[in-house]
Amino acid sequence: MKCLIISTCFFLLSVSQLVAADGGYNIKVKITGVKDTFCLLANYFGDKQYIKDTARADSKGFYHFKGKEKLPGGIYLIVLPSKKYFELMVDKEQEFSMETDTVDMIKSMKIKGSSENKLFYDYLTFIIQKQKEIEPLREKYKNIKSNKDSSELVQKKISHIDTEVKEYKSKFIKDHPDLFVSKVFKSMEEPVVPDAPKLANGKPDTLFPFKYYKAHYFDNIDFSDDRLLRTPIFNNKIKEYLDKLTLQHPDSINISLDYLCEKAKANKEIFKYLVAWSTYNYETSNIMGMDGVFVHLAQKYYMSKQAYWVDSTQLAKITLRANTLKNLLIDKKCPNITMADSNGNIYSLYNVKAPYTILYFWDHGCSHCKKTTPLLRDYYKKVASKGVQVFAVETETDVKEWKKYVRENELNWINVSDPTYQTGFKKTFDIYSTPVIYLLDDKKVIIAKRVDVDQLQGILDRKLDKK
Repeated sequence: MKCLIISTCFFLLSVSQLVAADGGYNIKVKITGVKDTFCLLANYFGDKQYIKDTARADSKGFYHFKGKEKLPGGIYLIVLPSKKYFELMVDKEQEFSMETDTVDMIKSMKIKGSSENKLFYDYLTFIIQKQKEIEPLREKYKNIKSNKDSSELVQKKISHIDTEVKEYKSKFIKDHPDLFVSKVFKSMEEPVVPDAPKLANGKPDTLFPFKYYKAHYFDNIDFSDDRLLRTPIFNNKIKEYLDKLTLQHPDSINISLDYLCEKAKANKEIFKYLVAWSTYNYETSNIMGMDGVFVHLAQKYYMSKQAYWVDSTQLAKITLRANTLKNLLIDKKCPNITMADSNGNIYSLYNVKAPYTILYFWDHGCSHCKKTTPLLRDYYKKVASKGVQVFAVETETDVKEWKKYVRENELNWINVSDPTYQTGFKKTFDIYSTPVIYLLDDKKVIIAKRVDVDQLQGILDRKLDKK
């Protein structure tokens, strides 16, 4: 069994509080090999797992999980003290018992009161057996794949087992159409891509398989059923669609997200999860430019009041953040900045005539800046002859020490500061820590931002080489 990591991500916790139906749950679990300790009842939610209940064994060795309200349907987990776990289906049947052994939890499983979980464990037993059959074949194939005849024979055996599994699931869905586990199996099915049509020149359309697969990727996902949120399937499908089937550019991701959000409107909880998860995911992304996705989500779903779960305080914070970032996105013209240098001369960023400008926000006393500034200085010496300029903004107020540092470290670029903070540059440029590097083109359009010197060098060298 796999080890479980229980997440406490505050953002997703806030979206996982769903209203349960009237009634209650009563689940007894006995695990031979575990005693005198607590076990947990947890559930999947998106890409995390959350603790729902805890229990200590009674005098008969049973862990008793009981609540006054029914559990929302989904895949749940019984988590042992060792962090190993086994899964169970929770839907209409919420009063049942499970008994197993730590030696082999699936093979030893005995279930009373839940026909759905009995069928689920029949499936798990079948799958484990097929895995045992297919693993040695795959190892054998690796060793003999250079032998065409032998490898084809092994591949046929592997394909036969794969077909058996597919047929088992298909029959299960047909025989038990009303069970949630059937919905889960259906959701796991991949689109079957037909043969590609031929183009006018008689050759097959090589783009057809990808386009078809992407267009039909969610055919088997029921966006009206929020039980799928409490499985690992829904979030995995969303992530694959956004990360692997969508071009990794904010504009393309925005289109994909709008498509998904429109489908998600079939269920308010799925819509809530998708918008909230995407907002958090792209706002905190370490990939440059993905804040453009956050801005899009904020403008389209929060500022339009579609994010019904957000209170006025949260909405104000999201709006403020989006309004700050929207002026600092990749391919947008950078805001202007006008300050005085150490001699009182006024410099405007827009008046800097250079094919590329490095806008550098730093603090002479900052430990990180003390590592970055010499690296940037040395790189600047290499590219200054190519017209590259550095516009360095001191972010703190000690003018005397700043001037001393500039002089002693031979920072022979444009050095400016605003010790009385008249320009409000920290808010304008989203400066909450230092150092921060922006790379601008000749029109002061943002090419890159929040990069280190190595990343800056890689980007700028390629552009200089092209010129």
